[in-house]
Amino acid sequence: MTIRLLPPTTVNRIAAGEVVERPASVVKELVENSIDAGARRIDVIIRDGGRTYLSVADDGEGMAPEELSLAVERHATSKLPGDDLQEIQTLGFRGEALPSIGSVSRMDITSRPPSADTAFTISIEGGAKSEPAPAARPGGTTIEVRDLFFATPARLKFLKAESTERGHALDAVKRLAMAHPEIAFSLGDGNRSLLNLAAAGGDMFDARLNRVGAIMGNKFAENALTVEAERETIRLTGHIGLPTLNRGNAQLQFLFVNGRPVRDKLLFGAVRGAYRDFLAHDRHPLLALFLDIPPDQVDINVHPAKTEVRFRDPGLVRGLIVSALKHALAEAGHLASTTVGTQAMGAFRAQTNTQSYGGYSRPPGLSEEATPYHAPLAGLDGAPSARFEAETAPAPDADWPLGVARAQVHETYIVAQTEDGIVIVDQHAAHERLVYEDMKAALAASGVKRQGLLIPEVVELSEDEVARITTHAAELAELGLILEAFGPGAVVVREMPALLGDVDAGALVRDLTDDLAELGEAITLKARLADISSTMACHGSVRAGRRLNGDEMNALLRRMEITPHAGQCNHGRPTYVELKLADIEKLFGRR
Repeated sequence: MTIRLLPPTTVNRIAAGEVVERPASVVKELVENSIDAGARRIDVIIRDGGRTYLSVADDGEGMAPEELSLAVERHATSKLPGDDLQEIQTLGFRGEALPSIGSVSRMDITSRPPSADTAFTISIEGGAKSEPAPAARPGGTTIEVRDLFFATPARLKFLKAESTERGHALDAVKRLAMAHPEIAFSLGDGNRSLLNLAAAGGDMFDARLNRVGAIMGNKFAENALTVEAERETIRLTGHIGLPTLNRGNAQLQFLFVNGRPVRDKLLFGAVRGAYRDFLAHDRHPLLALFLDIPPDQVDINVHPAKTEVRFRDPGLVRGLIVSALKHALAEAGHLASTTVGTQAMGAFRAQTNTQSYGGYSRPPGLSEEATPYHAPLAGLDGAPSARFEAETAPAPDADWPLGVARAQVHETYIVAQTEDGIVIVDQHAAHERLVYEDMKAALAASGVKRQGLLIPEVVELSEDEVARITTHAAELAELGLILEAFGPGAVVVREMPALLGDVDAGALVRDLTDDLAELGEAITLKARLADISSTMACHGSVRAGRRLNGDEMNALLRRMEITPHAGQCNHGRPTYVELKLADIEKLFGRR
């Protein structure tokens, strides 16, 4: 078979297969170009899911006529002043987006620099371009894309339903808008608006929280914790949700590296590690994190879509994220998300078999006379499940956020009175968290107890796996695992963490080598120790069904107030529900 050079049109269409996966890919590339152009407002229109029409308009720098012709040439860009790919400061930089889009669609570009007297437009159809011609447009650029993939019908067949493709495009714009709150964004289909975000003001954290709240919802904004940490030359900022505010998937986890939305396994793994003590395995936190790192410390050329990155020091990045998130969660103390109380209030149902009298309800047939009204009711003289000790209980105090215990209901729940409401505490879940935190503190203070193996176990590995795990032998020893090289292709395990009990040492060591290869940290062993500690805490805590006196209940409340993470148990369930008096009064028609 004879070797030949491919024609430019074919080359562009091949590139389009990597760069332009679906209409959302076009929107992402064009919006990134607008951001790089210094736009303060970006408007996106998408019809028929992007198949027939989409456009991106901005008020950025614009392009002169000679730049218009050059912009649609392959590997032509204004975003690399030099040839150093280690110093990339922009979102789009390859010079592939416009020629790739133009090769598989009918595209019009109209642009005008703010200082120019007139705008110019250029058309590209299936890779063939026209000469720039005068046009009417204010400063900035508008790019219109029609009949996407008309030149590659096979790709067109793989597009999903209109609503699905529109959803992907909306998600792409939301992610970019989240990273750039100083820019106003809009997205619509020409008839209705799907997204309209005004430029956010204030300092960086306020602007980002306003923008993130507009995208993720007010519930997140109300229950968000601020994250700010720096290690060496890397800075992490953003907002994370309380553990009790969680979802069944990770769709509301937004991660950015130098303003670029990414979906990186290392970053998601670091988030899971930080929340491991607070959430069940099938629950995911809500967050938006922004990592600022010197360009020479990260490689963004891993994939044409630029959603994957490689860090020069992945261990440093992961350690920064885990420690920063754990610190923010610890500072939250006993707090649980406000959604817990809201959900509880929503579960209440008012009686319907009542008569309304000017704003309040009275059971039918109830006498107006005071004596019958206040008389004891027959059949209710049995012992209640809630013990009341009003004479000895102290009054609620502002220094006690969880209030003063008033009763124990069903020998499971503590009812406490606060200054402006009530708190209902699950005594088992609350004590489980307290015991678990005590166990973690004890492990940190005295170290993990080790148990020597009667017969040391030899685990066969490849030479590079042996080198990898023995390099981290000191770290593993701190976790209770003692091993050493045993020839070029094996390690010998001599001691194991006592908490693990009877466990397959070989399987554990192989899992650890996988962790070290992917993340540079022994996640598996730490996770197993944490899981066992959590189980022991569960079995060692106050059980549901145990009667508590007033002093015991108040002691539990005071411990919760000073213990980090006391707002949720080890599995992510809330330990208490707070109901404000104003909300309770609404239930009874008092306001």
